[in-house]
Amino acid sequence: MILILEQLLNGLQYGVMLFLLAAGLTLIFGIMGVINLAHGSLYMIGAFAGTWVATTTGSFWLGIPAGLIAAALVGFLVEATVIRKLYARDHLDQVLATFALILIFNQMIILIFGRQPIFTPLPEVFYGSIEIIPGLFYPPYRLLIIAVGLLVAVGLYFLINRTRVGMLVRAGSTNRDMVRALGVDVRLLYTVVFGLGALLAGLAGYMTGPILAVQVGMGEDILLATFVVVVIGGVGSIKGAFVAGIGLGVVDTMLRAFLPTILRGFMAPSDADAIGASVSSMGIFLLMAIVLLIRPKGLFAAGG
Repeated sequence: MILILEQLLNGLQYGVMLFLLAAGLTLIFGIMGVINLAHGSLYMIGAFAGTWVATTTGSFWLGIPAGLIAAALVGFLVEATVIRKLYARDHLDQVLATFALILIFNQMIILIFGRQPIFTPLPEVFYGSIEIIPGLFYPPYRLLIIAVGLLVAVGLYFLINRTRVGMLVRAGSTNRDMVRALGVDVRLLYTVVFGLGALLAGLAGYMTGPILAVQVGMGEDILLATFVVVVIGGVGSIKGAFVAGIGLGVVDTMLRAFLPTILRGFMAPSDADAIGASVSSMGIFLLMAIVLLIRPKGLFAAGG
């Protein structure tokens, strides 16, 4: 039971990271209609910028605003110079242009930081483990990630559902042409949405730094899972991104942790490990296929 609870927490932690990435991506795709493959690069930029500041100053906490600001500024720059020219283009042009951005950002990171992975320093308070319940010890930093992800989810809920900006975001995700006809500065709305998505990606990147190595190409590793979250949750839906992110994080973690062990009860250990690893890596994609068969537009409508 303790092992199951531990893996559930690991799944929750992975899920909130997926949510932070998917929330920005679903807004960009849902409102702007742009497929942004370079979203993972903003995640990487936030991780590198924040880690550099944290290492230079010796303060983990100073790295947080640094990562957020760097990702947001690069996001604004990308939107103004590249994405803005793609709104009226088809998705193939968007894919090609944003894929080129991935290559450019990867090379820029190599020129600035080199090819070797770097690691984000943690304050001593986050070393070791704490006992949550009798017998269950868990790293406090992973609990911090879960708390930050949940706070961001609450903040986005109030932003989207309780503010004028959120009203425009919801309207833009359902009917962009009507929003434009009502006199709203759609260009400014697009810039704000893209910057918010970039900021969330940068936060996710920096918070992941102490757990995974901060390295070139780290954004591409998680981008595919993020797109799966967006598709399952519903394009343009923050609620969908949260539910799908948490669900996929838990499913993926539990499959990888327990499926090989379960299969050993029915077959040879070597076969069970090989098949279990293969099925686990496909788990979220199988789940996506099942959801799309039942609800082709995802779990929630745009703007939710």
